[in-house]
Amino acid sequence: MANFNKVMLMGNLTRDPQLSYLPSQTPVVDFGLAINRKWTSKEGESKEETCFVDCRAYGKPAETLNKYMKKGRPLFVEGRLVFDQWTAQDGSKRSKHRIHVDNFQFLGGGPGAGSGAAAEADNTVAEGEPDNSGPVKGGHPADDIPF
Repeated sequence: MANFNKVMLMGNLTRDPQLSYLPSQTPVVDFGLAINRKWTSKEGESKEETCFVDCRAYGKPAETLNKYMKKGRPLFVEGRLVFDQWTAQDGSKRSKHRIHVDNFQFLGGGPGAGSGAAAEADNTVAEGEPDNSGPVKGGHPADDIPF
């Protein structure tokens, strides 16, 4: 039987990202997303609900998210659902679902939002970083366009 675990969410950060490092010195960032849903009931009444989701990213994407994201800013994430289990200090068993972020996209429109720069797990060019993806002779890569 085939299995599929893919999550796509768009929401606003509920808190500033929290950067830490694994013993291997791999960066890890944890953040929360709030995803709002609005609808109208059968009676014509406006309804709204908010879903709060914890997310985690690793490596270069973790550093990029930590550098450019703040509480309240909008973000699109793609990833997979993981189930974490641990024993609390009082000895009780605890668990929760979390999103392991594989790719993300900065979105505009939030408080202090930037230019809407894009970033992915293996191909990140963030605001303020040089884009070395094409040849640059005498200026901008667009200078090479013949029209």
